[in-house]
Amino acid sequence: MKAIILSGGKGTRLRPITHTGAKQLVPVANKPILFYCVENIVQAGIKEVGIIISPETGGEIQDVVGDGSRWGISIKYIVQDIPGGLAHAIKTAEDFLKDSSFVMYLGDNLIGTRIDGFVKDFNAKSPEALILLKEVDNPKQFGVADVTEEGKVKQLIEKPEVPPSNLALVGIYIFSPRIHEAISRIKPSERGELEITDAIQELINMDCRVESFVLDMWWLDTGKKDDLLTANGTVLDEWLKTDIQGEVDDESSVFGRVAVGKGAIIKNSTIRGPVIIGDNSVVDNSYIGPYTSVGEGVKIVNSSVEHSVIMNGSELLDLERLEESLIGCRVKIHENKTKHKALRLLLGDDSVVEV
Repeated sequence: MKAIILSGGKGTRLRPITHTGAKQLVPVANKPILFYCVENIVQAGIKEVGIIISPETGGEIQDVVGDGSRWGISIKYIVQDIPGGLAHAIKTAEDFLKDSSFVMYLGDNLIGTRIDGFVKDFNAKSPEALILLKEVDNPKQFGVADVTEEGKVKQLIEKPEVPPSNLALVGIYIFSPRIHEAISRIKPSERGELEITDAIQELINMDCRVESFVLDMWWLDTGKKDDLLTANGTVLDEWLKTDIQGEVDDESSVFGRVAVGKGAIIKNSTIRGPVIIGDNSVVDNSYIGPYTSVGEGVKIVNSSVEHSVIMNGSELLDLERLEESLIGCRVKIHENKTKHKALRLLLGDDSVVEV
């Protein structure tokens, strides 16, 4: 079995962060989202992975991810010239996939479980497709499945006005090679894309067996700021382990699960976990509250930060309270000495802001 990870797109919902970087490389708990996808695939025993990239951000993804050797796998990069839809991405990767079954994983999705069990189930039962579903409150915004009590998929509809259920498609799929035939039989949707829901529906029309599994754990699409902050908090809450490698002085207090990277310095500060602080960062006379990720080489002085993601090389100086914020790389924020209030910010790389 092979895998493809979709890492194209322009990341419009995360701008301005994604004006200068790929959305799949935005960190959650100080690790690029894309790395969680790769690691989940590796845990399933898959050794050949294709990463679908766009011309705009593909070079950066290749530089960060590399050839796969760090995970003991082989990675091939496949350029999708136009954002033609998820089924179009499979069509673009057809030469790589050949006659292999494969996992398709959206590179900005996180789930709270390993996928190896789903891969084993697919191999044991040999359906033409296995899709993951999750109950949602707003099914009109998703591809929605109508399934039998046994989990067999009867129908799929993309963003239906009258949803047949509240079961949304999660961005992880397993397909047999017959999906290529199904894609060849469908036409672009009204928005000009080859929809994966149409392709799976075509499998059903071809009397192919499409199985489903309803997740009872969390699933997060990190495409927007609030979703990414939720993902960051969830990963910190469930997966972070205490690991103090940097220096914490006697005037500082650390509560709960906190990870402090190599070369980091904590001086006269309070850290209340879950919190992760990257290598060579400095926290001085400050409070870092729960669900905060501080990247590498960050400087936080005389400030209070909570439930935020602060990316590499940024500086926060004299801020009374910063919360629910996503701060890009090399951002500088400092007080203008006139007002004190909580801030909610979405800032792109290289910004300088006075507040």
